[in-house]
Amino acid sequence: MLLAASVTPFDWNRIFFSEESPPLFLLEVVLRCVITYLLVLGALRVTGRRGVRQLSIFELSIILALGSAAGDAMFYHDVALLHVVVVFVVVTVLYLLFNRLTEKYPHFSDWLEGAPVLLVENGEINMVNFNKQNLTQKEMFGELRQRQVEHLGQVRRVYIEATGNFSAFFFEDDDVRPGLPIYPEGLIQPPHRAEAAGLHACAQCGHVKELPAGPAQCPVCQNDTWLATIDSKRVA
Repeated sequence: MLLAASVTPFDWNRIFFSEESPPLFLLEVVLRCVITYLLVLGALRVTGRRGVRQLSIFELSIILALGSAAGDAMFYHDVALLHVVVVFVVVTVLYLLFNRLTEKYPHFSDWLEGAPVLLVENGEINMVNFNKQNLTQKEMFGELRQRQVEHLGQVRRVYIEATGNFSAFFFEDDDVRPGLPIYPEGLIQPPHRAEAAGLHACAQCGHVKELPAGPAQCPVCQNDTWLATIDSKRVA
């Protein structure tokens, strides 16, 4: 009842401007848009490409930046439409500007959106690249299992794209090599020793080495957990 008594329907000054803010406040709205949009881009950049999977960072940023402005204007009587228009114009201009910058300056694009990163090469995890990603071994192996991969020896190359999706390339059947099995039950608590002499793969990086029975340390990543390799062909 209080709202009905205090609000005059179709008060154009209230609808387009604001009863509480002077017209100069529109300049502050512009500044707020720029700062908020940059904060959104920064947060998406920090959270990693898996957080924006299937959408580009710019597509997601414009959705987040405009979603609240559009929603609030629909049912809050004290949200001036002219303020919302300024928000939409500024965010759209920023979106187009950043898109143009990423097209003109590839290095800027790689920094902001991320370039494709090589994660697996010739059946072994590239630990230098892998450790730079906001990613777990569990996530990557889950993606590979969905592509009917049983062990890393079937995998020639794996990239994580700027969108957060994985691209995988496989060895031909005749070139498949012994590799680290990626069955989840085997990776829960891999043993800290080779149970029997033979080929074993480091449970962390996938490096394959002939080991005697007993404990050993991986020469690549200094991990000390191992699994016996398998060399089955991939069945797609």
